[in-house]
Amino acid sequence: MDKTYGIANSVVNDVNQVKKQISDMLPIYSFKEISDVVFEETKRLTNSKYCYVAYVDPENKDSVGISFSHLTSTCQYYAGLGEARFKIRKDGTYGGLLGYSLDTGESFFTHDPKNHPAAHGIPPDHEVVNQFLSVAVKKGKNILGQIVLANSSQDYGREHLYIAEEIAEVYAEVILSKL
Repeated sequence: MDKTYGIANSVVNDVNQVKKQISDMLPIYSFKEISDVVFEETKRLTNSKYCYVAYVDPENKDSVGISFSHLTSTCQYYAGLGEARFKIRKDGTYGGLLGYSLDTGESFFTHDPKNHPAAHGIPPDHEVVNQFLSVAVKKGKNILGQIVLANSSQDYGREHLYIAEEIAEVYAEVILSKL
């Protein structure tokens, strides 16, 4: 089935341009520089205020945010480190809303994040998140990372999932070639 069914041609064209831009960067630019483009372009195309772009550490399976919005007071600390590392739990899951697409391999969005079944609360100083979209970055069934978006200027829908999933497809190639 054509996954662009119902998606405006202009959106498909914009996404294809971003995918080409990212692919063209692959042999020349660093992993961080490409992740920053994924971060900026995915935010732009989905009209999202916040974004989190991560890879799964191949050695210890931690989820490592490499390009991310600063939503808490500790985000500046993580930015200084160059990453925000979330350890995989002993049961092999990441847990919570942030870990849901990593745990399931499924893309999803919600307009009520705090009441999503996977939600377990947010830190007291965390920016308010009233919309949430997450896509697992995969190659086949192998989960390599994730792209998370929050607070779009419009309700998330199938078009936003399409945008993030398409960019995740090319980002998977970036992860595989750079790590």
